[in-house]
Amino acid sequence: MATIRLGHRTNNMPTSRLIRIPIGVLLIFFGILGFLPVVGFWMIPLGLVILSVDIPAVRRWRRKMTVKLGAWLKRRYPN
Repeated sequence: MATIRLGHRTNNMPTSRLIRIPIGVLLIFFGILGFLPVVGFWMIPLGLVILSVDIPAVRRWRRKMTVKLGAWLKRRYPN
């Protein structure tokens, strides 16, 4: 079963790839409409994280961004 780990929380995702990919695409699509009151820009990174389970190119991009963010945080907050 695929899981998403955000911080210290772990959430299970649907087991079917045919469900995960449309969910990720819809989150990204509605995240682009983040200026509307109901949806928000937070949906874009969440959609990318969900897609990174199934699409290797998105997975590589996510891993690179995670390493860069970790290095920046370590420089900015050394303790």
